[in-house]
Amino acid sequence: MELDKTLFIESFKKRLSQKYAIDVSDATNSELYDTLCSLVKSSYSVSWRQTWKDYLKENEKQVYYFSIEFLPGKLLKSNLLNMGWYQLVIDSFKEIGIDFEQVAAVEPDMALGNGGLGRLAADFMDSLASEGYPVNGNGIRYRYGLFKQRFVNGYQVELPDEWLKTAAGNAWEIRRASKAVTVTMGGHVELVQKNGYLEPIYKDATLIKAVPYDVGIVGYHNQHVNTLRLWSAEIPEAVESCYPTIEARRQIEDITTVLYPDDSNEAGRRLRLKQEYFFVSAGVQSIIRHYKKYHETIDQISQRVAIHINDTHPAMCVAEFMRILLDEEHLSWEKAWEQTVKTMSYTNHTIMAEALETWDIPLLNEIQPRILQIVAEIDHRFVAHLAGKMDGQLIERTRIISGGKVHMAHLAVIGSHSTNGVAQLHTDLLKSDVLRDFYTLYPERFNNKTNGIALRRWLQLANPELAAIIDQKLGRNWRQNACQLQQLQQYNTDEQFLKKLAVVKLHNKQRLAKLIEERTGVTVDPTAIFDVQIKRLHAYKRQLLNLLRIIKLYLDLKENPDLAIVPRVFIFGAKAAPSYHYAKSIIKCINETAALINHDSTIQGKIKVIFLENYDVSLAEQIIPAADISEQISTASKEASGTSNMKLMLNGALTVATLDGANVEIKEQVGADNIFMFGLTKQEVYRYYQDHSYHSLDYYHHNLVIHRVLDALIDGTIPNIAAEGHEIFDSLTYLNDDYFVLRDFEDYLRIQDQVDETYRDQKKWQQMSLINIAKACHFSSDITVKKYASEIWQVRSVAQKGGVNIGYPL
Repeated sequence: MELDKTLFIESFKKRLSQKYAIDVSDATNSELYDTLCSLVKSSYSVSWRQTWKDYLKENEKQVYYFSIEFLPGKLLKSNLLNMGWYQLVIDSFKEIGIDFEQVAAVEPDMALGNGGLGRLAADFMDSLASEGYPVNGNGIRYRYGLFKQRFVNGYQVELPDEWLKTAAGNAWEIRRASKAVTVTMGGHVELVQKNGYLEPIYKDATLIKAVPYDVGIVGYHNQHVNTLRLWSAEIPEAVESCYPTIEARRQIEDITTVLYPDDSNEAGRRLRLKQEYFFVSAGVQSIIRHYKKYHETIDQISQRVAIHINDTHPAMCVAEFMRILLDEEHLSWEKAWEQTVKTMSYTNHTIMAEALETWDIPLLNEIQPRILQIVAEIDHRFVAHLAGKMDGQLIERTRIISGGKVHMAHLAVIGSHSTNGVAQLHTDLLKSDVLRDFYTLYPERFNNKTNGIALRRWLQLANPELAAIIDQKLGRNWRQNACQLQQLQQYNTDEQFLKKLAVVKLHNKQRLAKLIEERTGVTVDPTAIFDVQIKRLHAYKRQLLNLLRIIKLYLDLKENPDLAIVPRVFIFGAKAAPSYHYAKSIIKCINETAALINHDSTIQGKIKVIFLENYDVSLAEQIIPAADISEQISTASKEASGTSNMKLMLNGALTVATLDGANVEIKEQVGADNIFMFGLTKQEVYRYYQDHSYHSLDYYHHNLVIHRVLDALIDGTIPNIAAEGHEIFDSLTYLNDDYFVLRDFEDYLRIQDQVDETYRDQKKWQQMSLINIAKACHFSSDITVKKYASEIWQVRSVAQKGGVNIGYPL
C-alpha cells in the first residue's frame, strides 16, 4: 500500500501517544525523533526479516565485511530516502507544525569510525543493500567513538564522544543477546592428543561475552535490508563473581569502550590488539555457527561464505577461521587451509609503512597464544612450501613472522585469494613496491577496486537543491541509476542552467557562512572562493602546504592591501590522532594563523581562515555542498585513494590536486582542462628516494618567497607558536621535509593563481563545475561494490529494484 500523508500522520500520532501518552503539541524534539525512528524501524523490520528468509530459501552465498571502523553518520534521513518516505515525512511534519530539521538534528552521529576507512565501509554497506547483495558488516560497538575535538587556545583537546549517552542514543540498534558468543583471551595453551586430533587446553584464560547489536542497512527502493553487526564486550554471567570491583569489570568492558586507543604506549597497544581479536573472533564464530545451522559440510564452507578483511585490523580472521576449523571442526590442516584461502579476501588501504600493522610476538602470545601458534604454523608451512623454489631473501621478506614481529598484512595476503588496492595508482604501487614480493608469488591474486561514494547521501541528502535542478533536466531516474548524471554534459552551453548551478552554490555557501559565524564568531563573504581541505590531519596529506600559501598571501596583503586577488575563505576540518604531536602542532599553527588573519582589518577581509572543530559526517554534509575548491594535495604516491575528492567533485567543487590516489582517475574522467594539477609525480618522488638528491634546506636558502614564509613561523610574525613554529620550521629544513612540501610549493602557487584567473570567468567556472558533477557518477560506490561482488566474492544481486513505488508499510 502506497503511503499518503493522512495515513502517515495518523500512524505517527498514534505511535507518539502509545510511547509517551502525549500529543504532538506537547512533545519535545527528542520524543518526536524517537517516535519517528520507532515507526521507521518497525516498517523496515518486515523487509529485514524477509531478506534473511530469501537468503536461506535461495541458499545464497553470504559475505561478511569485517572493518574496525564504520562511519555511517546519521541514519534517519538516509533510511527515509531509501524507503521512499523522505519527502512524505517532511510534508507531513510541516502540516502538523513540526520542524523536521530540528527533529533530525536530535540524532547523534554514530561515532564508529575516524575518517575515510570508516566512511568507505558505511558507503559500501549502503550500496550493497541498495544493489541487493547478500553482504553484512561486522564491527565494534564503541561506546565513546574516537574523540570529540575541541580547540583550547588553538590546541586540539580530546574529549570523550559519549554518543550512546545522548537522549537519543542509538535508535537503530537491536540487542540480540541470544546470539552472543564467548571469546577466549590470554592464559596459556597446551596441545594434547585426543581421538587422533590435537586439542588445545586453555589454562588461566579470560572469557569475554560478545553481545551483538544489529543495525538494519536499508536498500534504496528495493525492500532489501542487510545487517551491520556491532559487538559489545560484557562479562559472562557464569564468572561475574570474579569481577567484584568496578576496576576489575573495566578490564573487560573497556575492550569496546573507545575507537583507536592511544597506541604510543604498551597499555594502548595491548588494548588495540584485544579489540582486534575480540571482534574478529566474535564475528567468525557467529558466521560458522550460522552456517552449521543450515549446512552439513563444513569442509565446503567457502562455497557459501566469504569473509572480507578491510585493511589489516581484521587480519586475524585468517588465523581465527583456521582455529575453529582445526580445533572445533577437526578438519585436516590441508583442508582447513584450502577453505580459509578460498573464503578470505583482503583490501589494502595504505602504502605507509607505519599503517601496515605488526605486533610483537610476546604481546600476541599474551593476548591469544593459540592464534600465535596457528600463525607460526602458517609461516612455517609457507616457508617450507617455497624452500628451493624461490630466492631465500624473497622468502625471508615475505614471512609472516620475522624480526620478532608478526606482520599482519603478510598474513592477510598469504591467507586470502584476493588482495586489492583502492585506486589504480595505489594498486600499481602495491605490485611494484609495497607488496612487490607477494605480487611475484601470487600475481593472480592482485586486483584494483577504486573506491567509491554513496551518491544518494552526498548529493540527494547533502545537496537537495542541486538534486532538484538536476531533476528538472534529467527527470528522476538518475536517482536510481547514477550513470545518467553523465547526460548533464549536454547542458554545458545552457546558460540558464549554468546560472542555476551558481545560485545553488551561493545558497549553500550562505548556509555554511551562517554556521561558521554561529560556531566561530567570524563573518565570511559567501561570494569569496570557499577553499576546502577536509580530511584526517597527517603530514603526508599536506595541510601544511596549504598553510604556507595562506601565510604567503597574508604577507603579500600586508605589503600591498590593494593587491588584486579573488577573496578566499580557507576552510579546514580535521582531527589529529591524540599521540601524533606533529599533526597537533600543525593544528595549533593553523588556528593561530587564523586568529591573526581574521582579526587584521588592514587586509580588508580578502582572506579568512576557518578551522571548524570536531569534523564528522554531519559537518561534512554542510561543508561539501558549499565548496568551490577541493584541496587534494597529498604527496604523490602517499594517498591510497581518497574519497573526499569524489564527494567534493560530485557537488561541483573543482579539484586542486597532485597525481596521487584517485586524483589520477578523476583527471582521466574530467579531462586536464577541468582540474587543477600540480606537483611532483610518483616517479619523481621515487627518484628522490633512490638518489637522495632532495635537499630542502637549499629551497630555504635560495628561494626568497619560501625563506620569508618559513621565517614567519619562527620570528614572531604569527604569535603564540614559538615551540610549534620551530618544530615545523625544523622539519621542513634541517630534517629534510619528508613530504616534499617545499619542492611543490612554487608549483602550488602557480596553480592557485590559475584558480583565481578561472574563477573570474564565472561561465567557464560553472562549465567546469558541471563536468565534474556529471563525471562523478563514475565514482559511485554502487559501481564499486558490483565489482567486488562479481570479481572477488562471486555473489549475485537478489533484490528486485522497482523504483519509488516499492514502498514500506506502516
